[in-house]
Amino acid sequence: MEKHQVVPDVIPAVPSAVVKVVLSGVEIDQGTTITPTQTEFPPTELSWPCEDGALYTVCMTDPDAPSRENPKFREWHHWLVVNVPGCDVAKGETLSPYLGSGPPKDTGLHRYVYLVYKQNGKLTCDEPRLTSTSGEHRGCFSIKKFAEKYKLELMAGNFYQAEYDSYCEKLYKQLKG
Repeated sequence: MEKHQVVPDVIPAVPSAVVKVVLSGVEIDQGTTITPTQTEFPPTELSWPCEDGALYTVCMTDPDAPSRENPKFREWHHWLVVNVPGCDVAKGETLSPYLGSGPPKDTGLHRYVYLVYKQNGKLTCDEPRLTSTSGEHRGCFSIKKFAEKYKLELMAGNFYQAEYDSYCEKLYKQLKG
């Protein structure tokens, strides 16, 4: 995470644990390069060291929007779920439904960062609930500020890199819906 500057671009320090993320049969590992096509659907596996009875926040964010050289929309979040019991993301409260990677053409590799935070209890969030058919309110997000606001403890992280492929056009059409 330091080598690829996830620290300090997204988080201030490397988390103590790694989030296991499997996308389209590929387990990502701290910078694995995959295609946006492989990210069309949410991870088939997403896990981290969970504590019984604990609640977590899960985020997937792109700090390189629209490009790493010009990140004026840093961060563009692709997924945000709070009040996740243990590692069961499906039972959490979705603030932003999952969207696969959609880096613009000719912008190079983007970093897509998965982070898991432990909550002090159940959260009542005042952020707007987003849809999967609009990019509104996804840009200029800061998971660091979100975590500070709700007093979340960073537990685990992982990331992959991807650059434009034909799936991106499908995602852009979806977001115009």
